[in-house]
Amino acid sequence: MEFMEILKAIILGIVEGITEWLPISSTGHMILVEEFIQLNLSQAFKEMFFYVIQLGAILAVVVIYFHKLNPFSPSKTKEEKTQTWDIWKKVVIGCIPAAVIGLPLNDWADENLLNATVVALALIIYGILFIVIENKHKDREPNITDFSQLTYMKAFQIGLFQALSIIPGTSRSGSSILGSIVLGTSRFIATEFSFFMSIPIMFGISFLKIIKFGFDFSSLEFAVLLSGMLTAFLVSIVVIKFLIGYLKQNDFKAFGWYRIILGAVVLIYFLIF
Repeated sequence: MEFMEILKAIILGIVEGITEWLPISSTGHMILVEEFIQLNLSQAFKEMFFYVIQLGAILAVVVIYFHKLNPFSPSKTKEEKTQTWDIWKKVVIGCIPAAVIGLPLNDWADENLLNATVVALALIIYGILFIVIENKHKDREPNITDFSQLTYMKAFQIGLFQALSIIPGTSRSGSSILGSIVLGTSRFIATEFSFFMSIPIMFGISFLKIIKFGFDFSSLEFAVLLSGMLTAFLVSIVVIKFLIGYLKQNDFKAFGWYRIILGAVVLIYFLIF
């Protein structure tokens, strides 16, 4: 019994680690996976688990980009430390819309929008947008190819796009990356800034979810949560490095087509079953 629950958590961690960073919606995948793999634990624990497992994925960003995001690194010059603080200021500004809009509406969205139809439509619509926007920008040179060129106003505007991820199925990374490209950033900057904004947001959401659930974990619940988070962390390390390498030669259209196909699968599956 305990082994099977931990095994389920590992599988869910793999799904989370892959889908958290690729702009393909972790929620859309989790809805499908939950149809076949359900944790035999309380509903309250599961609601907390599917948020806090993302913390494992977020820690992968912290590890990979630790030097770049560490303003106290002794190996950095004074100028480099100033540039690092500048990135953090832009991250904080980018997170303001999510804090003001997303956090207060998070529970409402889960109760009213977290269903197969909304998720499927969001997958399809954003998939189409990825294809359309990439085609529109394929011959355009981005205006922002370095974080020093990203203004505080642009960071805030990207944060507004990210706040749209309150709608299940849109994908937090998908929303911010699409918004960034529309606003003139390179795919590389769009992706990294999306990664960086996820750090304070997911730490905040995870903290609130754990507080709501309480710290009175059973030994099985603790093992399941730890297994899921550790798996998500390890898989995320691989996926983040893959995505950064992939974007050196490719655009996001393949992910757009994937979203459309997945959205259709989700819609058809839940209409039939």
